[in-house]
Amino acid sequence: MIDDLLSLAGDAVAHARKLGADAVHAVAADGRSTEISILDGKIEKVEQSEARDISLKVYSGKSSATISGSVLTSEAIHRLAENALRMAKLAPPDPYAGLAEPGLLAKDIPDLDLAANDLPNAQGLERLARDAEAAALAVKGVSKSSGAGASASDSAVAIVMSNGFAQGYRRTGMGVSMSAIAGEGISMQRDYDYASAIHFADLRSAETVGREAGERAVRRLAPRKVKSQSVPVIYDRRVASGLIGHLLGAINGAAIARGTSFLKECLGQQIFGSHITIVEDPFIRRGFGSRPFDGEGLACHKRNLIEAGVLTNWILDLRAARQLGLAPTGQGSRGGPSSSNVYLPAGAQSPAEQTREISQGLYVTELIGSSINMVTGDYSRGASGFWIENGELTFPVSEITIAGNLKDMFKTIVPASNLEFRSSVNAPNCLVEGLTIAGL
Repeated sequence: MIDDLLSLAGDAVAHARKLGADAVHAVAADGRSTEISILDGKIEKVEQSEARDISLKVYSGKSSATISGSVLTSEAIHRLAENALRMAKLAPPDPYAGLAEPGLLAKDIPDLDLAANDLPNAQGLERLARDAEAAALAVKGVSKSSGAGASASDSAVAIVMSNGFAQGYRRTGMGVSMSAIAGEGISMQRDYDYASAIHFADLRSAETVGREAGERAVRRLAPRKVKSQSVPVIYDRRVASGLIGHLLGAINGAAIARGTSFLKECLGQQIFGSHITIVEDPFIRRGFGSRPFDGEGLACHKRNLIEAGVLTNWILDLRAARQLGLAPTGQGSRGGPSSSNVYLPAGAQSPAEQTREISQGLYVTELIGSSINMVTGDYSRGASGFWIENGELTFPVSEITIAGNLKDMFKTIVPASNLEFRSSVNAPNCLVEGLTIAGL
């Protein structure tokens, strides 16, 4: 599959160069996926898709144009190249555009074990979804299903550029999810759980996912409201990764170049406590965000985005690096600067120990909506979870809002010990001091 895609992309590059293009970046992709949804034991949805396409970015001087197509005959690809070059000659120049210098290109391509050959077929996915739903409905207090699902995907991508780069890789993935409802009438509560993995062998069992969804829903029954106040807040690891996501958005090179980040003046400064290090590692085997090279053909690197609380660098693609006068970092993609696997390492305290130290506080398990100003860092989100009283989780709470400023929040984050890798951005439970709760 990879060789075929490399051939298609190479043909596009060669033809565009023959026509007079100064530089060409071609991406050929092939993917297929299956998704099944179950509700009350009946199949609600079965979707299967297959797609193969090619995207060309053609340069005429500093002007460029991007075009894509899904008809991949040689004639169609040549026509795409011709149209792209014609469009590029009409486009305004961009002084920061262009391919990487050959010396920056990735040469040693690691094997990250990102593709499996044991993905379940449609019948196997159906069994997973049914098992998840059955496990949730078996939990005492669960009144009905809100739906279970399972999916599998297999994709490949090849990048060929006129600077000499030509590489590709394949990635698979699968997941199972369950949403359960507990209680009756206006007292019903909903919660969910999910699991995903690159390899089927690494996937948490559907029964575990279903049972966890059911137990979470039951624990949320009979929620209360609390008074408006400022208290410590613990983010459950399921939502704590969002805090790291806000950091990634704020240090994205494109935002820095536009001047639209609340951290735009903070490079080299301490923005977290000295106990905090945040790691990006694109080379985690079977990692959700792993990649052997970036979308611009540059070598990726493991790095500490935050080192002892200090912001070490921006997330940069070639364009943002040139705009900011910095060296590229191997974090480019077709959509701009992007990170790989990012995680906040585990802290010393267990979640229970962290909770025991709080006399009054909030344990957040779900965030709803978002009102975050990335220019100022002002943060406000709807939330639900559990009230902490004298070091214990006491009763569920809902219909509240938590608010603060991300700069202040980053300074007080304390991670717990329960880090798990479940997505491309991961964090353990995180304690954040002094957030304002808007309730009664």
